Amino acid sequence: MERSRPLVAALTATLLAAGGITALSSAARAADADLARNGGFEAGLDAWTCSAGTTVSSPVRSGASALQATPAGSDNARCAQTVTVKPDSQYTLSGYVRGSYVYLGASGTGTTDVSAWTQSAPNWQQLTTTFRTGASTTKVTIYTHGWYGTGAYHADDISLIGPGAEAGQPPAAPTGLKAGTVTSSSVALSWSAVTGATGYAVHRDGTRVQTASGTSATIAGLSPSTAYSFQVTALNDAGESAKSATVTATTTAGSGGSTDLPAHALVGYLHASFANGSGYTRLADVPDSWDVIDLAFGEPTTVTSGDIRFDRCPVAECPGVESDAEFKAAIKAKQAAGKKVLISIGGQNGQVQLTTTAARDAFVTSVSKIIDTYGLDGLDIDFEGHSLSLNADDTDFKNPRTPVIVNLISAVKTLKAKYGSRFVLTMAPETFFVQLGYQYYGTGKWGGQDPRAGAYLPVIHALRDDLTLLHVQDYNSGPIMGLDNQYHSMGGADFHIAMTDMLLTGFPVAGDANNIFPPLRPDQVAIGMPASTNAGNGHVPPAEVTKTLDCLTKKTNCGSYPTHGTWPALRGLMTWSINWDRYGSWEFQRTFDGYFG
Repeated sequence: MERSRPLVAALTATLLAAGGITALSSAARAADADLARNGGFEAGLDAWTCSAGTTVSSPVRSGASALQATPAGSDNARCAQTVTVKPDSQYTLSGYVRGSYVYLGASGTGTTDVSAWTQSAPNWQQLTTTFRTGASTTKVTIYTHGWYGTGAYHADDISLIGPGAEAGQPPAAPTGLKAGTVTSSSVALSWSAVTGATGYAVHRDGTRVQTASGTSATIAGLSPSTAYSFQVTALNDAGESAKSATVTATTTAGSGGSTDLPAHALVGYLHASFANGSGYTRLADVPDSWDVIDLAFGEPTTVTSGDIRFDRCPVAECPGVESDAEFKAAIKAKQAAGKKVLISIGGQNGQVQLTTTAARDAFVTSVSKIIDTYGLDGLDIDFEGHSLSLNADDTDFKNPRTPVIVNLISAVKTLKAKYGSRFVLTMAPETFFVQLGYQYYGTGKWGGQDPRAGAYLPVIHALRDDLTLLHVQDYNSGPIMGLDNQYHSMGGADFHIAMTDMLLTGFPVAGDANNIFPPLRPDQVAIGMPASTNAGNGHVPPAEVTKTLDCLTKKTNCGSYPTHGTWPALRGLMTWSINWDRYGSWEFQRTFDGYFG
């Protein structure tokens, strides 16, 4: 263990290293370079992989940023990067740290892995160590970390001085960048090839969003009528080039959405097939504020049958329940007022697993029958529990192979094709199935230790062009890691801001920093919240709802989470449920109306 390394030995190694440096010839020193990328953390965490780190503007040793990482009881907050080096060569690793039990080291050297540490550094303290690479070593990992549960540490100005790899330097910056086809949600880019490049990275408004193996890429998930700036860098084993010249493009206005939703919509679930402590609410009695009404729930006859049935709540369980004729008349009245009424499939108890093509076909037939019987506007997918999971070898969210996912995608595409452009498609996954896909990024485990983690991502991605709304359930959730590499817990605006920012910014998944899940358009995203404390864990008071909307649509009132953009076109809010909101004197509805008018 690094902590058990005697301090005397560490100091001795440092002194010996100092002697080795003075013995280098002037020719050797002239060939040396700093091989650490972004050692001053001026570009955020670019080039670094951190289990629990972020960048801060204070304290810093130089420049405008430094690393801050906070070890937990089971995590030492390690930040690392892998550097291309020359075999059988001498290197000096140096950096400045603050905090208790802070380490700086190198592994994979091919000889003896090394580290330096400080027990206590209330002010910036330099750590230095040296190593020689093995006869066949071409890559070394440099890192810094703290110690378990000892509080935050800081690091800045990390350098690795030594000869560059014989393979050469990073490639030159790309030239010839230009925009091609532009739509309301995408921009096609192309550029000239760069000698020695093995790939390219596209940066949108200064943030790396996508990689490409060739000289073109289409950046999707953009907002209509919005100006974007793009740059491209070239990649090889030695690193990343400087950025190309900037190209700007403005997306088209688009059609405004064939489903005719208002600019800001309120979505709610109506208990139509069951009753609970919230009481039964007739569809005709749902106030006009609700723009999308999800009828809960259609459920399968068996888990794997694919045969979905919608049985309305019986009179014995739901006193005052309307007749079928009254229910259908209420649906038509809502639609005449511009509202959308959908059948929601699944829910907590409605586990659906389309394991076979026969189940897929039964799903399409039975869901179509429900939609046609009641004249509904579309479908809400509320698969929970074990309805979706991933095979261990299913590592690419863009090309899923697991049958329950492949069959669901196929079934929904068939329904969309049958009903056309006005078919409303929404999804209500739990955070476990979406944002947790990022939490396990970096472990190299798609889904981590649970094959369900992130399992909605292939479905969302495959259907993103057909998807009207995604409203992730930001409740009944454990802590989730955001794009700031910090864990966020329910109960305040911070959780909703962090989870929604991930959807609108995009994030890496499947253990690959280059495998970016593209952002959704803001008009496709509504934030899922419980209507009251009775409705589920994670309820937040109206002031926190307002704070969430202020931060995401105006970038004001944001608190500590650093959002990656401002999205005034954010579609709105979803809640479980209309019944519980009525039980709570319509607090959630009044908050939405008060904010969006």
